[in-house]
Amino acid sequence: MVDVSSNAKPTPEARRQQILDAACDVVRQAGFHGASMAEIAKAAGLSVGQIYRYFENKEAMVAAIVAQDLAEMREKFAELESRPGTLLDAMLDHIDDAVCKCYDPRRAPLVLEVMAEASRNPKVAAIVRAADDQERALASQMLERSRKPEWSDEEFAARTELIGAMFDGLVIRSVNHPEQDRKAMAQVMKSVLTCLLG
Repeated sequence: MVDVSSNAKPTPEARRQQILDAACDVVRQAGFHGASMAEIAKAAGLSVGQIYRYFENKEAMVAAIVAQDLAEMREKFAELESRPGTLLDAMLDHIDDAVCKCYDPRRAPLVLEVMAEASRNPKVAAIVRAADDQERALASQMLERSRKPEWSDEEFAARTELIGAMFDGLVIRSVNHPEQDRKAMAQVMKSVLTCLLG
């Protein structure tokens, strides 16, 4: 969340982030269609005109939110790749945090709203699919280090896809079963990842 309480004029980047934070809050509460520009402006403490200076429409906000998510993912992948030992060891060390992120109650409503909108809105679908293509490319590049020589390209792609599907699925499960024991889930995920990559 951006602090815009001081008298100093926020930078354009800080203002954009202020708007995105407000948009995320409104989408979580009202859904994508219920998140009007007027509601987003009100939540951001700005005028609608100010919002339009930074974002052409709600699709542009979705693109910015997705881009932020990808940037975080790139940072996490870079961190995993820089750790000593095998990539699998680095991933196993990170699983507890990854599971907790999937069960973050602020994350699931936003992810599910964007995905639901992607099923109806071709512009949002294009944004989400392009981001997914980049995410899968990053994951494949990182997991190439753990690839076994006997795996065909098809098998390697399927293993990579399954890992992504597990984490995406946890976001949905966090809505259906939020009280799930996360430590137990992380432990089982470690076993599954070891099976897939070990």
